[in-house]
Amino acid sequence: MTATPPMKRRAILIFMLDRPGVLNKIAMLIRHKMYNVETLTVCKTNQPGTSRMTITLREDSDDKTQQVIKQIEKRTEVISARELHVDESFWREVAIVKFEADEEQLAAFGQAYRFEILDRQHDECFIVQITGTSHLIDSFLDDLGTARIVEVARSGFAAMEK
Repeated sequence: MTATPPMKRRAILIFMLDRPGVLNKIAMLIRHKMYNVETLTVCKTNQPGTSRMTITLREDSDDKTQQVIKQIEKRTEVISARELHVDESFWREVAIVKFEADEEQLAAFGQAYRFEILDRQHDECFIVQITGTSHLIDSFLDDLGTARIVEVARSGFAAMEK
């Protein structure tokens, strides 16, 4: 039995009015289209009363992705919505990772991944912050291995066109 390859990750950037319930309306619309929201990041913009939302989901079809974007744009609270293509934009996320390692391992991981040490729990337990592409964070977690990892918290993507 062969595993099906993961579907293409899509990032949708939405500018919307900063009002209660808008986030829920957009999430419900995406749910009704039978998509699972992979990550969701929302923040205020420098325009008063406007928020910026980045949603990532998985879909191979360009047509289906455009259909979802058109449905989002129909919401009266939405100013604009568009897909951010990975080769024409920057996608970054942050992970906070608690893991066990000795000093030598910590130094090797630090040199390879350039994370920030936030806390040292005891002699061999550290909490670090790592920022970058999802591939970088995935690689870091893979290199650590499940036996060393105590806990992981990952943000959603922040994405911006070049």
